[in-house]
Parts: sequence; structure tokens; C-alpha cells
Amino acid sequence: MSDLVIVESPAKAKTIKKYLGNGFEVVASMGHIRDLPKTKMGVDIENNFEPQYINIKTQEDLIKSLKKQAKKSEKVYLATDPDREGEAISWHLAHILGLEVSEENRVTFNEITKSGVHSGMESPRKIDLDLVNAQQARRILDRIVGYKLSPFLWKKVRRGLSAGRVQSVAVRLIVDRELEIRDFVAEEYWTIDALLNTKQAKKAFPAKFYGQKGNKIEIKSKEQSDEILAKLEGADFVVGTVKKGVRKKSAAPPFTTSTMQQEASRKLGFQARRTMKAAQELYEGIELADLGATGLITYMRTDSLRISEEARTAAYTFIETKYGKEYIPQTAKVYKSKANSQDAHEAIRPTMPELSPDQLKASLTTDQYKLYKLIWERFIASQMANALLDTVSAEIYANDYLFKASGYSVKFDGFTVLYEEGKDEEVEEEGKLPALTEGDILKLKSLLGNQHFTQPPPRFTEASLIKALEENGIGRPSTYAATITTVIHRSYVERDAKQLKPTALGEVTTQLMKDRFPNIVDVDFTAKMEGNLDKVEEGNKNWVSTLSDFYGDFEKTLTKAEKDMEGERVKVPDEETDIDCELCGRKMVIKIGRFGKFLACPGFPECKNTKKIVTETGGRCPLCGLKILEKKSKTGKKYFGCENNPKCGFMTWDEPMKENCPKCGETLLKKRGKMGKIYCAKESCDYERGLKD
Repeated sequence: MSDLVIVESPAKAKTIKKYLGNGFEVVASMGHIRDLPKTKMGVDIENNFEPQYINIKTQEDLIKSLKKQAKKSEKVYLATDPDREGEAISWHLAHILGLEVSEENRVTFNEITKSGVHSGMESPRKIDLDLVNAQQARRILDRIVGYKLSPFLWKKVRRGLSAGRVQSVAVRLIVDRELEIRDFVAEEYWTIDALLNTKQAKKAFPAKFYGQKGNKIEIKSKEQSDEILAKLEGADFVVGTVKKGVRKKSAAPPFTTSTMQQEASRKLGFQARRTMKAAQELYEGIELADLGATGLITYMRTDSLRISEEARTAAYTFIETKYGKEYIPQTAKVYKSKANSQDAHEAIRPTMPELSPDQLKASLTTDQYKLYKLIWERFIASQMANALLDTVSAEIYANDYLFKASGYSVKFDGFTVLYEEGKDEEVEEEGKLPALTEGDILKLKSLLGNQHFTQPPPRFTEASLIKALEENGIGRPSTYAATITTVIHRSYVERDAKQLKPTALGEVTTQLMKDRFPNIVDVDFTAKMEGNLDKVEEGNKNWVSTLSDFYGDFEKTLTKAEKDMEGERVKVPDEETDIDCELCGRKMVIKIGRFGKFLACPGFPECKNTKKIVTETGGRCPLCGLKILEKKSKTGKKYFGCENNPKCGFMTWDEPMKENCPKCGETLLKKRGKMGKIYCAKESCDYERGLKD
């Protein structure tokens, strides 16, 4: 008889089977096999929040198969993912297969490699009921909030809406930011910028006006700027104090789930869902030419910054071979995890640092390669020596006024030879200054007063929203992808390029939640609740009492809201367009239905005209001459197609331009990326040029 190992996915099963060999059967549970019912609450609130789990219908045949295989196996090992969700799946499997919860049959793998799998199999343990209870508490809490609040929103706003413990706070953050932008009043300010040169150097350098006699002066108007400029006319610009130093620049730590999602958004343009899909595939195993199915990264749901000594040594070996010994730090870099982080797993890192991205490129999909490269470079860089910068700052005097200039040059590139962390906002980079000596008289090339206005805070992007959720202790990084997908799917939020913008529905619903359910959308309250759930996971809090403490106030608030708003509905303002209704002449408005946005006549019910929203590109179809429209795939990816689809089969990922081909007069298309170009859409025309031509 062989032993049975149950994991979650077929890809993971295939990789693990290779390492365990004969004597083991490895099968997949395909995720959860039991859950709360979809058609009702499924929680007995009066009886200690007892969950009423049922077998998932689509899993019935699989459950029969698992029972059959378990019966003929000598021992069953539960090897689902090494986190709270995975622990709960193992607990449900134990229940269905009749396994003892006290039996040491639970194994976990931080990485799907030969050593990682054998290490996990050598250390079976009991199912961790604290982890299971933490998962149950979250699931039940989310079910209560969703099933109690959603019908309230259906009655008061619109059918099909949903509320959620994390999603409602995420929408509030986006709405509050939009209100802040809307209420922002720009203030004028001025800078005086000099462009200076030494006698020896050919290249001029910038210096910024600071103030007078060491005191900073804020310039608020053109008159004030002109007055200072007049006093500087004909002045000598003389170098005062020159300070030189060496600044250390440290690498960013290896990835956690949250920082991986943020950086993949900044650098790769990946949405969180896309990042987690590629990461899951890299963790579970990729078929490699020489090694077979191999897990390429450690477990991707973690907020720990810890790495193993084995991984550090492997990184040092690669660094020394590729860059030289001076790129290895003198003392090992140890990154400190956040106080509330779950430290069961390592940070996200390559399982075999010696496998560079280029070596694996042929075996990976485009997304897998891009993400592996990001993870690999981040990890290797995190183990490299600091960069050293020679810095110089100078005070420059002109008629009692003070200007400041600063710059740096790279003394030792260190980790920056490989990787630098992306930024949410552009930062003005300092340049290199020429050699400056106290008393030098500089040549003035230009002196200008420049007007500026203070800017409102930027809208959230996926990266900055994930960062804000994590910093505020809202939800868990492993749930952020699903949260963002949900709020967009429910039309509370929409994408505007990379930015996240609330819809009128999102604003109205958030205001209603603020007025009637302030705790649900309160950042501090939600963070405190998250902390209590973490305590359940640590075994320091009872999950039933945690739910009970929440439910008492929640039920009273819901009852009061329903009573106070009896017979009342909240209107979602319509967004007017400049498109005329062809039936009655009114300006059509944008409405949101079950399948997204559409155009409707505001004269309903007298005029019932509706139509699809189409975004014209200005281009013409090369096959039939009709308009090319901007469209979206089922996954939300933008593409372009003929307005006569599906009769006309023209479709493309490349963006149509308003400019026509100089050779044949047809529409030009713009292909982005490394192989980017502008080319004619007509197959028989060979016109093309580079993006920058």
C-alpha cells in the first residue's frame, strides 16, 4: 500500500510526485471541498456562530475519489498550502475523509524543491486548530457583514450591490482621496532658479534660491520674485561653504506579498490578481528542460523578511562569481519584519538563486518570466553591498542672498548594478556638480523666477492602495487582489489609466455607510478587528467571543438604520454625456447595470432609449472602412476592433492612431514595447517607422 499526499492543485501535485517517487500517490483537492452555502447565511448566530458547512456541489465526484483513495492508502498526508486558508482546507479534508484531527498528518512546504518537500515530509504535525479557527472567524465575519448589509444596500440604493469588511474600507479610502482632491485649493508659489558655471567646467549646474542671511524665504507672488530678481541684477555669485561626504544607499529587502504586488504594479504594470496568478505558478512548479517540474520561488503569501542561511550562501556564491567579492557585504544583511507579521515562512525569494532569469526564459510564459526576474533581482540585490555615493553640497552667495546646490557621483555602485526599487511618484534627481572651492566666482548663465502651484494628493494606484491598506492594517496582503477586483466589478471604483477613481455609486454608497455603519468603514475599527483575528490565529483570543463582541453592536446599528430609513431610497446621480438621444433630443446619461455601464435617456419612462457605450479611436478598419472602436476583453484588457464585429473580423492589441499612412492613406497602428513601432494597418502596405521617428 502506498501513502496518499493531498495538495491543492494539479501542478503542485505533479511537482511533488516527482520528488517523492514510488510509494506515494499525490492528488489535488482543487482548492476548497466544503464551504458555507451560497443561497443562505449558513451561520447559526444563536448557537455560538456555528457554521453550517456543505460539500461543494462541483466537488462531489472528486470527494468520492478522494475517499476511495484514502481508504486503500496506508497513511494520508494533508499537504495543502502553508497558510491559514490551507490549514482550513486540510481540516475540512480530515473531516470528510474521517481522519483524526489529533493525528500528525499535516505537512507543509515553504518551497516545492527536493529539499523543501523532503524536509516537510520529515516533520508531520497535527492540524493547527488556532489557524483553522482564525480562518473560520474571518469567513464567518465576512459572511455576516456581506449577508446582512448587502440586502440593506439593495433596498436603499440598488440591487446587486455588496458590502464587505475589507472592500468597504478600501472604497472609502479611494472616495476620501477623491474628496480631498476635489476640495483642494491650489496655492501659488515661486522659485528662483540659477544656472551657473565654473571657469573650468563646460557644463552648467542648477542652484536654487534659499533665502537671506541663513533664513529661508518663501516666495508667494510674482511681485516678490521680481523684487528679489531686481536686487540680484549684476550680482557676483560666490561659492561659500562646500561640504563633501559619502552617503550609503541600502537595498530594499526581499519581497513580502504586499511589496511584490506593489513593485509588479509599478514596474511591470501588473494588476494584483495577475501578479498572484504568476507567483502561484512559479511556486507550484514549472517544467524545466533539465530539472523537470520544479518550484522556482518560495511560498508567495508571507509578510516575513526572514531568509535561510542556505539561500544567503547561494546568493553570495552567485554575487561573487558574477560581480566580484567586493559586492558581498562585510556583515550579513538581516531585515527586520514588521511587529505584527506572521513569520512562519521566509520572504519571497528564488528557491535556487543560481538559476538566473535568462537561464529560465525559454521555459516560462511572459508573465512568469517578468515576475521571476523581478523576484530574483530583488532578492540578489537585497544580499549585495550598499552603494556608496560621493556627495557635495554648496552654499552660493549673491548680494546677501543664499542659493544652494547639491549633487552626487557614484563611488561604488553596489546593489544598484542589478536593481533599484520603483517609486510611486517621480523624484527630482540630483546631478553631478563640478569641482567647487570656497571663494570661487561663478559665471551666471541664467536666472529665472518660475511660477508653481501646490498640487493635490494623487489618486490611488493599485500599488499605493495596497501600500495604504497594509500600513493601516486593513485585511491581509493575500486578499488584496480579490478586494480590488471586487470593488471594480461592483462598479464602486473604475480604472482611469493606472489610477483608481470612485464612481458616483461608490461615493453615494460610501457616504451611506459612513452615516449608518461608521464602524464598518472606519479604518481604525477595521484594523483593530484585524488585530483581534490575528490574536485568534496566535491562540490568544477565542474566535466565538471575537465574533460575539462584533455582532452585538453591528446588529443594533443595522436595526436602527433599517428603522430610520424605512421607505427611503438613496439616488445615485447620473453622469451626463454630450451624446444626444436620437428619439427625444435629451442629453443621454451613463447608467450602471448588471453588465456594466450603458447609455440611457434621462426621460425614462417616457423615453426608453438605451445603447452601448462605445469609445471611438478615430481609426478606420483596414478591411471594411468602418470605425475602429476601443473594446475590453473578459479579463478587462484593452483591445481594438471593427464596429462591425463579429461580421468583420478585424481585431488588434495595437492602438489605432488618428494619423493616416503617408503611403496609402489608411489608419496607422502603434505597437508598444521593446519591438515597438508605428505601422500601416493595411496588410498590402509596408509602411512602418520607429516610435521616436
